[in-house]
Amino acid sequence: MENNEFHENESIVNEESTVIEQEVPPAREKRRKSGNGSVVVVMLLLFAVMLGFSVGKLSEKKADSNSENQGEIYNNIIKTMSLAGNENAELTIKDIAKLTENSVVEISTETVVRGTFLGQFISEGGGSGVVLSSDGYIVTNYHVIDDARKITVKLRNGEEYEATLIGKNSEKDIAVLKIEKDGLQPVVLGDSSKLEVGDTAVVIGNPLGSLGGTVTNGIISALDREIDLGDTKMNLLQTNAAVNPGNSGGGLFNGKGELVGIVVAKSAGSDIEGIGFAIPINDIKDTILELKDYGYVRGKVQLGVVLIDVTSEKLADLYRVEETGVYVQSVMNGSDGDVAGVKAGDRIVSFAGTEIKEAEELKGVLAKMNPGDTAEMVVSRNGRKQTLRVKLSEYKGE
Repeated sequence: MENNEFHENESIVNEESTVIEQEVPPAREKRRKSGNGSVVVVMLLLFAVMLGFSVGKLSEKKADSNSENQGEIYNNIIKTMSLAGNENAELTIKDIAKLTENSVVEISTETVVRGTFLGQFISEGGGSGVVLSSDGYIVTNYHVIDDARKITVKLRNGEEYEATLIGKNSEKDIAVLKIEKDGLQPVVLGDSSKLEVGDTAVVIGNPLGSLGGTVTNGIISALDREIDLGDTKMNLLQTNAAVNPGNSGGGLFNGKGELVGIVVAKSAGSDIEGIGFAIPINDIKDTILELKDYGYVRGKVQLGVVLIDVTSEKLADLYRVEETGVYVQSVMNGSDGDVAGVKAGDRIVSFAGTEIKEAEELKGVLAKMNPGDTAEMVVSRNGRKQTLRVKLSEYKGE
């Protein structure tokens, strides 16, 4: 699919370096063509050598039995709390780990990368996932599996399964996978709206893409942190439980062993530690269910354009534009924006009567609109304003 590109060869220069980075999994590469020297792919300035663990494989019967036992243990503990009149009592970290260890999986990916000098090669990455259902549905982050040609899920007992991508949503950074395996132990979903600063937080995942089943603990450090993750802003939970590359897509659990968040990002820097972030489960529960049942989120619309916020004269000079504002970098062929006549290089002045000063404002307006709606879109092209009429259709996934 071809896109109309807007200065595609220009490099983007940020005026300030950001310390918030998505937990992109550590990666290594397999070269398809020989070249001079070796090329090392480094993500988040960390490189993880995939360690070879020898894990004894259990029979499916034993795995299913373990899953049933885990469920019984959880139910018995919750029942005991209720009978004691102490529903707010918390489990020990050891108990939380035992209850959830079979519900968090390792994810490895293979992605085709086209290099300038080496031709194409395979980049391998690692992340984490959380079991949604006993019949093999798993949730992870969109950025963990984005562009992957092969996704492999490894259970705690060492069994590996190739996964099918059911659906993904870049806006929420969520993806749902499916493996052909029954008898899995799904997580128990909690209520992230009940969290308070200081509550117990336990993170379980696959740090460095090779240390599956790692448990770290701490507290909920802050609620509703608005974090800029590069192409989108999200309201996230903050925790001081250790989060590292490869933890993406793993679980953040509360003191009862309930899933209250999906780990998504960390703060990076030599002087920074103890700052990790997770998507509140209440914010993505509906998205996860829509992806699981339909493969996309119903009732959503999308313009089909890639936007750039030009916020300073320096960036305006870089992109060779006259003024600051929100610019269209590229337009997807056949999208609603393409049909309406949006072109790469357009500066978006307003949409549906709302003045647009940054890309997030346009996203906010679109989030309130429904398939079938029409809207007037004012753009500035070559210094002259034009009004386009956009008819929005249902966006059926990426």
